Amino acid sequence: SAAIVLANAGLSVIVIERGDYCGAKNMTGGRLYGHSLEKIIPNFKEEAPIERVIKHEKVSLMTEDGSLDIGYGSAKLSSEPGNASYTVLRAKFDQWLAEKAGAEMINGILVDNLLVEDGKVVGIESDGEEMYAEAVILADGVNSLLAQQIGMKKELEPSQVAVGAKETIKLSEEIINERFGLKAGEGTAWLSAGDPTVGGFGGGFIYTNKDTVSVGIVATLSDIGHSDISVPQMLDRFKEHPSVAPFIEGGETIEYSGHLVPEEGLHMIPELYRDGVLVTGDAAGMCINLGFTVRGMDFAIESGRLAAETLIKAHAMGDFSAAALSEYENLLKNSFIMADMEACKGFPTLLTCRAIFEDLPMMADDIAAKLFTVDGQPSSGLIMYIIESIAKKTSARELVDMITNILEAF
Repeated sequence: SAAIVLANAGLSVIVIERGDYCGAKNMTGGRLYGHSLEKIIPNFKEEAPIERVIKHEKVSLMTEDGSLDIGYGSAKLSSEPGNASYTVLRAKFDQWLAEKAGAEMINGILVDNLLVEDGKVVGIESDGEEMYAEAVILADGVNSLLAQQIGMKKELEPSQVAVGAKETIKLSEEIINERFGLKAGEGTAWLSAGDPTVGGFGGGFIYTNKDTVSVGIVATLSDIGHSDISVPQMLDRFKEHPSVAPFIEGGETIEYSGHLVPEEGLHMIPELYRDGVLVTGDAAGMCINLGFTVRGMDFAIESGRLAAETLIKAHAMGDFSAAALSEYENLLKNSFIMADMEACKGFPTLLTCRAIFEDLPMMADDIAAKLFTVDGQPSSGLIMYIIESIAKKTSARELVDMITNILEAF
């Protein structure tokens, strides 16, 4: 997105991509909120290789053999281009986006080092080759080794990131529509917590593509030792869960991938600018996991656009100093990125509350089983079911802590 904006302004831009093509190294659960890309390429969905338009939301609290589901479906989810979201496969989508850049693309190259002269970043070095530039934008992912190299970012802590594992499962478009109750072109986003990570911090996700389904697990790195089950094993268990298996039965796994995901929100944003350099997207820790939705791509696109706008002004002034590039931080502070990350700054703390991933799914399962079972025995009523479940599954102290964490998050 930065390259598109810079090239459209007439600047000379080179995009250096480690993969054999743009998107080869990129992984996501699969959902793109389109509002930020609309600013750069209006009505992009008319030509972009999107998979489906999300019109159905689903959130589940899962136990080993049960699932309490909350679903919402509405045309309101995609009534305007600015509020629509889409499932995408990055290998396809990013190649299309790269063609829009109007910039020189260099693929299959790993940047080894940043070139720094008198404290200013002046280019990059790769396999002994040097390339100079007025400015460099770092968009090298969550563990941004280049930002770490020059001290703009600290080495990641296990609590700051999650590891995601995903399978893309081939099914026909007709079968997907039938099983998920979708019309042609409609998509479902389904997030779940509890059993998918065996009570650990994280959850499962399912996104419907045109003729594939993306199924995955995200588990916080610091909490992987919570159980003896590895992340790949968690993914296998999730696929075999009685609430999930019928949706993917008979499908063929055609892709398997893994990726680190920023988890700490506002608290892990690093130094964003220095003389001659800016940090964007995942490299800048710009991601929010709210449990019912996960956002990162819209932040990445917008931060790329704002980085480009900053460099356009810097180029006009002939000044790429840290003072000039501080405009980037000002633009971010006045954008939805920082507004949303500030508003949700308590969620990383909330999502480390053990009761949410262990007790809450068990309580929900217990209450729902009693509520929907009719066996001729006297009913205690919903309120008593809730009280009984709370008394059985968690201590009063843990319940108070859970409520306090929720209130503090808001």
